[in-house]
Amino acid sequence: MATVLAPPYTSPSLPDYLPARMVNEFVYCPRLFFYEWVEGVFRESADTIEGQAQHRRVDRETKGMPRAVDIADESIHTRSVTLSSEKLHIIAKLDLLEIEGGIVTPVDYKHGRPREKNDVLELWPTDRVQLTIQGLILRENGYSCNEGVVYYTSTKQRVRVPFGANEVAEAERAIFDAWQTARARVLPPPLVDSPKCIGCSLAPICLPDEVNRLGSEQMEPAADQLLLFTANEAGAPKKAVARETRRLMAPRDDLRPAYLNTQGLRVGKSGTVLQVKEKDALVQEIRINEICQLNLMGNIQLSTQAVQALCEADIPVSYFSMGGWFYGITTGLCTKNVFLRRQQFACANEPWFCKRLARDLVGGKVRNQRTFLLRNHIEPHENTLRELKEMAARADECESMETLLGLEGNAARLYFGAFSGLLKAEVGEELPPMFRFDFMGRNRRPPRDAVNALLSLGYSLLAKDLTIACYAAGFDPMLGFYHQPRFGRPALALDLMEPFRPLIVDSSVVTAINTRMVTGRDFTVAGSGVALTSEGRKAFYRAYELRMDTLVTHPIFGYRVSYRRLLELQVRLLAKLLDGDIPKYPVFVTR
Repeated sequence: MATVLAPPYTSPSLPDYLPARMVNEFVYCPRLFFYEWVEGVFRESADTIEGQAQHRRVDRETKGMPRAVDIADESIHTRSVTLSSEKLHIIAKLDLLEIEGGIVTPVDYKHGRPREKNDVLELWPTDRVQLTIQGLILRENGYSCNEGVVYYTSTKQRVRVPFGANEVAEAERAIFDAWQTARARVLPPPLVDSPKCIGCSLAPICLPDEVNRLGSEQMEPAADQLLLFTANEAGAPKKAVARETRRLMAPRDDLRPAYLNTQGLRVGKSGTVLQVKEKDALVQEIRINEICQLNLMGNIQLSTQAVQALCEADIPVSYFSMGGWFYGITTGLCTKNVFLRRQQFACANEPWFCKRLARDLVGGKVRNQRTFLLRNHIEPHENTLRELKEMAARADECESMETLLGLEGNAARLYFGAFSGLLKAEVGEELPPMFRFDFMGRNRRPPRDAVNALLSLGYSLLAKDLTIACYAAGFDPMLGFYHQPRFGRPALALDLMEPFRPLIVDSSVVTAINTRMVTGRDFTVAGSGVALTSEGRKAFYRAYELRMDTLVTHPIFGYRVSYRRLLELQVRLLAKLLDGDIPKYPVFVTR
């Protein structure tokens, strides 16, 4: 038997035992192993659900495992046995143990098919290592174990592997390398153009092709960047990638947000269904597994049972005032990535990092505003377009946050000064001036006219969606890099939404007005401001969600995704920047 590699295997910040299944993942892809075991990131896919279904019979425990000294003449089949190794600090759940004449043979059930090489069936390296680890654990616990079997459920074939010196050395090396990777706390690089990434449930989180493309196309990091990224930036420079980026995420999410808008509604739960009642009458039923978020607009009650079910399903609940002010959010325990948040806080204390990211975000916002005017204005003024272009270029070179704020304010003044040219005013309607779509400039808190009421509501919805995306990626949405911390304000969500304001919210507002989805009669006076009526809000939610569901071509990667997917993609790309995977944040700028 090969010599065991030098300990220590354990780490104070990691569990005491490494599951054999995770070593399988490490051999398959070290990055996948790091996400799943070190950061606790997991996402279901069709393959994982099918594999769980096939394992239900195997996972049923039978009679206990007898001691090694008691099986000399036994013939036993026992299922779902958990054993561990104190020497290797590894633990395994053995699907089936076949005991015959004092010899124990582990049988591991796998979804899929065996490897075919020269007309001979073989185990895949990942399965061979995991099965050999089971043999090592059995030996350490005193059992005689010479070989193992993998049963592939798709083809109903059994493939044997002897536990020889080569197999043992391979398994021990994999265990050692997996522990070292976990203890180093450095995210391994993504695979390059690997077929393994296709179908991987974590591909939309890992973003292997996007990271490789951005890492190869961006310039070398500046000297001050090395303060945080030295560990990940070491090594030979990557070669340029000429191929098209594969789209490894679905273009749209099959799940939809749910909005509850009528005041006085009560939401309870029955099984896996949310029951919406008005007084004692059931007005609607919503299947929990068919929505991705629940939005409560105003005075709407949610039962404790419903909150618990939504948290368990990782479905966030967002709370708004009747006028659309975003109050907050309730989520389950979906923000496990404390290491990303620690890096976020470290970067937020670095002025050079905040300034660089803020410049990119503001520059992208101004460019998108200019493009939006070019595409939709009836006759954009040449001076406005020229000045916006100049301000975008100046934003890229700003040396202080104060100057950048001034540039952003001047660009907003020019942009909203031309905003009325995007709107088709209603004709023949006798309405109070504040309900007409005669836009004279941006105002808020409260909005004093119909257009500003729509803009404010839209920005609240976008802030909510980016807050949800930040939580899903593991960020703390309250700490930003451009917007300064303020009590109750999701500063990071506001940072990331800057380039998307014209593309999502302003576009939704223009569409809602010009297509008469919202009319002047959908507004009411609320105190000193103007707010949408219940029917008006419902119509604008429809316009907003239609925009979020629109497919758009990514200018860097070339594939098409919905705006809702795009928000998630951009948040995860920011995480890649903080992890050191990419040297620069790629702001989304439409063409």
